[in-house]
Amino acid sequence: MSCLQVVPDRSQFYRYNTISLSCEDQLNSTGWKVKRKTLEGGVRPCTSGWGTASSGSACVIGNTYPSDTGVYWCESGDGNRSNSINITISDSNVLLESPALAVSEGAAVTLRCKAETDSPDHTFDFLRDGRVVGSSTTGEMTIHRASKSDEGHYICSIPGFGKSLGSWVHVKASRSVSVTRLMFHVLVGTPYLLSTILLGLVYRDRNRAARMAAERRGSNNVIMEIVV
Repeated sequence: MSCLQVVPDRSQFYRYNTISLSCEDQLNSTGWKVKRKTLEGGVRPCTSGWGTASSGSACVIGNTYPSDTGVYWCESGDGNRSNSINITISDSNVLLESPALAVSEGAAVTLRCKAETDSPDHTFDFLRDGRVVGSSTTGEMTIHRASKSDEGHYICSIPGFGKSLGSWVHVKASRSVSVTRLMFHVLVGTPYLLSTILLGLVYRDRNRAARMAAERRGSNNVIMEIVV
C-alpha cells in the first residue's frame, strides 16, 4: 500500500505557497501517481497540468491558488488507492498550521496560528469542535500526548483580527498502544482460559476413571462366571 506524503506537513496554505506531494510505496510496487479531486476540476492526475511531476511519483504545486483546494491521494495503475488528505488554500488573514497526516496516540502535536500581518498585541485562541481548548501569546499550542479525545475540527482565532478556516486533526492508534491493549486483553482472558482448560482436564479424568471402573466390573463378572 502506498502512503501520500505532504511537505510541509500541514493541511492549510496561503496563495503562492509551494507544496510537494509524493507516494511512499510500502510494497515496492510501481505505477503510483498523485491525483486530486477539486470543486472546479474534478478528478485529475498531477500530469494533467495542475502540478509538475518530478522523479518517481512526486508532484509539486509551485504557486497555490484557492482552486487547488481539494482532496489528494495516490493511485496505482490497477486502481489501488492510498490514504487521502484534504488540502485547503486560504485567502483568510489567519492560517492554522496543523498536521495533514494522522498523528499517533501518545505523540506530541503542535498547532500554529499564523497572522498575515504580525503584531505583538495578538493573542491566539485554539478551538476544537467550537470550544476553546487553548490560548497563547506565541501562536502555538502543543498537545503533549495526543489521544482520541484530541481528535476533531480545529480553528484558530485572533480576537479583533480574524479566524482561520477549519482543519480536521486525526489521531490513530500507535503500534505500542495496540500492543498494550493486546496484552491487556490477554491478561484479562488468561484466567478464563486456564479455568476452561482445568475444567476440561477434570472432565476428561472423570470420564477415564468411569471407564476404568466399568472395565474392572466387567472383568470381575467374567471371572465369576468362569468360577461358577
